Amino acid sequence: MKKRSMYFRMITASLMRRRSRMIVALLAITIGAAILSGLVTIYYDVPRQMGAEFRNYGANMIFTAENLDFTMQDIDKGKAVIKSDELVGIAPYHYESVRINDISVMAAATDMKGAKKTSPFWSVSGAWPEQKGELMVGKSVAETFRLREGDTVTVTYTPEGVTGTETEEDYVADNMLFFKVTSILVTGGSEENYIYMSLEDMEELTGKEVAFDICELSVSATSDKLSAYAKKISNDVEGINARLVKKVTQSEATVLGKLQSLVLLVTVIVLALTMICVATTMTAVVAERRKEIGLKKALGAADMSIIREFMGEELLLGAIGGTLGAGLGFIFAQYISMSVFNSSISFRVLLLPVTIIISVIVTGISCLFPIRSATNVDPALVLKGE
Repeated sequence: MKKRSMYFRMITASLMRRRSRMIVALLAITIGAAILSGLVTIYYDVPRQMGAEFRNYGANMIFTAENLDFTMQDIDKGKAVIKSDELVGIAPYHYESVRINDISVMAAATDMKGAKKTSPFWSVSGAWPEQKGELMVGKSVAETFRLREGDTVTVTYTPEGVTGTETEEDYVADNMLFFKVTSILVTGGSEENYIYMSLEDMEELTGKEVAFDICELSVSATSDKLSAYAKKISNDVEGINARLVKKVTQSEATVLGKLQSLVLLVTVIVLALTMICVATTMTAVVAERRKEIGLKKALGAADMSIIREFMGEELLLGAIGGTLGAGLGFIFAQYISMSVFNSSISFRVLLLPVTIIISVIVTGISCLFPIRSATNVDPALVLKGE
């Protein structure tokens, strides 16, 4: 125990005698460890953050019918394949041609709460429909009929089988409902050509149970996992075909892949620069201590004892720098996450020992050449002053 205590006191005293150079080496190790810890934290947290950002661009999976349409029971079977914590939102749609002022308009019935989650990019002026008899109108439709928030509009629907040539006895009146316009939808796309109502209002207007034409899903998962979900649903769930929205999933995979590659590249470069800085500092330390090394060897010190002394100093620096760097790296990663994604990240406990171990390894490798030059010191030449 005394031998270990003496060894520790020897290497700490040696570090303190050369504080200026050792602080430079410690700073290099700490900065390298901080960037390593921060970038690795970002690397593993980026998929979640990017997934959340890309969910703002709309649904990334769609259910379509194998035949004409499908029911809510079919949707529930398909939804059951996806993990509940990965399902951000689901919005089934049923489309019918209706009339406003005897002009044909396409109406879309959906679950408004689900549509809000699958289409967060929709710009809605006013309040989303929440109660019976409320309507959201696309901008183009609103301009055509000069509708504004708070207006009341009559929507009519002609039941199936009615052709308009019936006799007076066989005449069937159009179904009619009054709606209050609660919001105007602006997207810059085809969504502006529709009016949107609840599924219950559509059933009352048409007088029949709603069957769905399409179902949009927003799923927080990688492109590979999404593909696996789509394949399993298409194969196992009768009546539904699941496919991915490629413009969303491919963009997400491309951006994520490039960002992770960039993080790895920067990490490798930073570690290389850290090794160069530590190696340069240690080479200067060895040059300063040539007389001390020569005297020790002249007194009988073995090369292994000199190696242990220098390696102990650098491994201690590596451990201290790795510990400080792990903490600074989390602060760095938290700042980046808040600045870019406006979302905090959790501290990965496992990253602390990993950062320390990598810092120690990098420091140890950096010292190989300086330590080798220290063992090659010729005591006779050094003590003669050459």
